Amino acid sequence: MENNIQLEEQIAIRNKVAKPLLWVGMVGISMVFAGLTSAYIVRQAAPDWLTFDLPKPFFISTFFIVLSSVALVWAKLAVKNKQQIQLVFALAAANILGLAFVVAQFYTYNFMVEAGYYLVGTNVSSSFLYILTGLHLAHIFSGNIVLAVTLVQAMRKKYSSDSHLGLSLSATYWHFLDFLWIYLLVFLLFIR
Repeated sequence: MENNIQLEEQIAIRNKVAKPLLWVGMVGISMVFAGLTSAYIVRQAAPDWLTFDLPKPFFISTFFIVLSSVALVWAKLAVKNKQQIQLVFALAAANILGLAFVVAQFYTYNFMVEAGYYLVGTNVSSSFLYILTGLHLAHIFSGNIVLAVTLVQAMRKKYSSDSHLGLSLSATYWHFLDFLWIYLLVFLLFIR
């Protein structure tokens, strides 16, 4: 009896602190990208800055990450409506689309190399492009792991309409990464 009370208290504490901790992490990530985009603007004023068009394959990546966020909205609706099969399908779709984003990013990097833009040795402008998008891609890797764990938990029927904190946290983090990507894309399109 006493162990059950302690377990319930631990779960209540975890549920209470999980969302604020996620938000603290997302604010930290935002600050890193704010610093990098500020450095991009400052460095852009140098006379050796090379201006080039944003590689078109980045828009393919954007398509995949936006669709993955839509799939997560579908997953949240499914869990609230007690539709277990829909939940699993939606999370599987989000996972596949998240992996498609990664593949599209590597395709874009290959495209850039073929066009003669390298991480180092070309110009600092191409280096910034690799660093900004590569750092985002590193966070996408972590997001894909989170989505995979969320899918496994859904397949194990760990989420219900009353208890779906893990799904909610992973969806929030993924939507944040989606928003961050769109910010970077718009920034790189217009700040050249």
